[in-house]
Amino acid sequence: MAIHAHPDDEASKGAATMAKYAAEGIDVMVVTCTGGERGDVLHSAAEEEVKEHGIAEVRRREMANAVEILGVRHAWLGYEDSGFPDPEVQPPLPLPDGCFADLPIEVELVPMVRLIREFRPQVVTTYDENGGYPHPDHLRVHSLTLLAVEAAADPEFDSELEPWTVSKIYYNMQFARGRIYALHEAMIEAGVESQYTEWIKRMESRPDESHRITTSINVAEYFPQRDAALLAHRTQVDPSSQWFAVPVEVQARIWPTEEFELAKSLVPTELPENDLFAGLRTDVSAR
Repeated sequence: MAIHAHPDDEASKGAATMAKYAAEGIDVMVVTCTGGERGDVLHSAAEEEVKEHGIAEVRRREMANAVEILGVRHAWLGYEDSGFPDPEVQPPLPLPDGCFADLPIEVELVPMVRLIREFRPQVVTTYDENGGYPHPDHLRVHSLTLLAVEAAADPEFDSELEPWTVSKIYYNMQFARGRIYALHEAMIEAGVESQYTEWIKRMESRPDESHRITTSINVAEYFPQRDAALLAHRTQVDPSSQWFAVPVEVQARIWPTEEFELAKSLVPTELPENDLFAGLRTDVSAR
């Protein structure tokens, strides 16, 4: 189970890994906590569709296309996008009333626990304590996921469904500094202006967290699916953007993996790992 904040997060964070496991016959579910209603339209080609149908409906359609491409199941948690506060506005504006990050986390805990108990995942992936970046919805997803995994195993919590214990929790680490540098250098070596220059400047102002990576999954074969799923989110992704600046075959050669941090494991495993199901493989086949 991959738990995300908005439609398109699943396509930019761990999508190739999900596609790989789905292709291997493992049941994979994406949970999207909000509808992305406050997201900007970042690609002009989608503007007319949004004007006609509204951004919420268009993003629902995009999400349906993306999960079909990845070959995974999908569930909406059903909350309203909180928006990303403008850092230039001080003091920060309050969050919109009733949005995902504004609601008491206890309100959201019950439906998330029910999803976990219904789907019964052995592995859950989500964001780290920094949310990947400090969007209020990403920060809430981190907190909610950890609380929900704990509550799902508690027989005293919402006894409508049988308790379920998640064996492993991972944090997405797909934007590792080494990967961004490698893609940047590949463009420089090819004599092409790198679209990662500004990204690297921003990244260097923050601590390097590469040491947190415990698990690298070789998923180069599934990069085309990943890119197709990302392109399905037309409101958010321009085909000419930096996401697609380096050809897939070059990416496969210089950085063929997606990275994760093992945050919790109830089964023995040796680090570093090359499989999210390390320590669980006999159970996976029996599921």
